[in-house]
Amino acid sequence: MYRFLFNVFLRRLDPEFAHHLGAWTLKAMFALRLIRPSSGQEVVVAGISFPNRIGMAAGFDKDAKLVRQLHALGFGHVEIGTVTAQAQPGNTRPRLFRIPEQRALINRMGFNNEGADAVAARLAALRASGAKLPVIGVNIGKTKVVELKDAAGDYRYSAEKLAPYADYLAVNVSSPNTPGLRELQQIASLRPILEAVVEKSGGKPVFVKIAPDVTNEEAIEIAQLSEELGLAGIIATNTTISRDGIDSEIAKESGGLSGPVLAERSKELLMMLRGKLPKEMAIISVGGIETAADVIERLELGADLVQGYTGFVYFGPFWAKSLTRA
Repeated sequence: MYRFLFNVFLRRLDPEFAHHLGAWTLKAMFALRLIRPSSGQEVVVAGISFPNRIGMAAGFDKDAKLVRQLHALGFGHVEIGTVTAQAQPGNTRPRLFRIPEQRALINRMGFNNEGADAVAARLAALRASGAKLPVIGVNIGKTKVVELKDAAGDYRYSAEKLAPYADYLAVNVSSPNTPGLRELQQIASLRPILEAVVEKSGGKPVFVKIAPDVTNEEAIEIAQLSEELGLAGIIATNTTISRDGIDSEIAKESGGLSGPVLAERSKELLMMLRGKLPKEMAIISVGGIETAADVIERLELGADLVQGYTGFVYFGPFWAKSLTRA
């Protein structure tokens, strides 16, 4: 039913408008109790008890407005954000594009969000409500107007504000849509950022999210630094700037590409990182996951958890529950 609705109606809408329409519909379904959380196979990762292994990747719920609703759709964890220290509008529109033939998306949203203070207040209210919640990860990034040399202080502020209300923190230095951000994956730049976040994490697990476009050598260096600093693990991967395997005029748009085209590189990095990291360090695998078979394959390759976003867009609201059932 959803695929029919998508092909006939939703794909004709502007993607960002469709996103907001979907969010409104999700809130309405939740308010009318048409959706509700269901049990899954509980798993402990990084000292946290997750209701299941399926998570919503960062980018869908930027300001923590849909946490309970996404939980009701079957996601065991919801990674909100990316949140920056300062509120910012993001890039100019249009900034989100579909490539339906490859079930892919291109986004250059640019970390549009309400800022750490506002999101912290919303999370505090959510925690105080006593509502049944999923595991909440908070993905933090650099404010666009902050110079790269001042990035560590920017991340430190966000970590200090948001850690009290997060189950874990994810450090985003891998989005292609903030100028210069990926330079922060270089070890000399990354070290002070991770040290600052760990310092202000209040003991909460800290992950770092890497790009699929890093070299294998760079990924190994990040893994070694993460182990040295006591991080909980690595999230692999973010979107790609590559357009290999995509034959579409839309592919000329700048931004990060997501969807099945990411799967092979995501799996390559997963296998390599699993071979380099101690077993107590977790890996959250993201990129190109669509089916239960994909989930099982990632777990067999060494992932502890998986996340999706683009699959949710193309397969509909009950996608997460279909994966957990399988």
